[in-house]
Amino acid sequence: MSLLRRCSRTACGRPAATTLTYVYADQTAVLGPLATYAEPHAYDLCDVHSERLSAPRGWEVVRLAHDDPQGPSTDDLLALADAVREAGAPRLLDHVPAPITAASPDGGREVGRRGHLRVLRTEE
Repeated sequence: MSLLRRCSRTACGRPAATTLTYVYADQTAVLGPLATYAEPHAYDLCDVHSERLSAPRGWEVVRLAHDDPQGPSTDDLLALADAVREAGAPRLLDHVPAPITAASPDGGREVGRRGHLRVLRTEE
């Protein structure tokens, strides 16, 4: 099975370049960039058929701008690299331990806290 998606028009073997969807409530046909995966209620069209597309009388055709075919921009790649660095960075404590002031009902003294857990020192 080929990973290349083909035009949905009968007998057309050209590669798909755009995706056509219908918004029936608004009587609109939306022609945009090729969707990331094939949808059952959308139609993939080649460049030739997307240029010649017409809608029924009374309907509007909305043509969305195509994304840059050269791939992601430098800004996108830098943002992705920053996100990977941030995800791989060691995590610091969510909050600083509480000062030694609270006393436990059983006579222990709180010396630290991490989340909902408390560190108690018993007095001997």
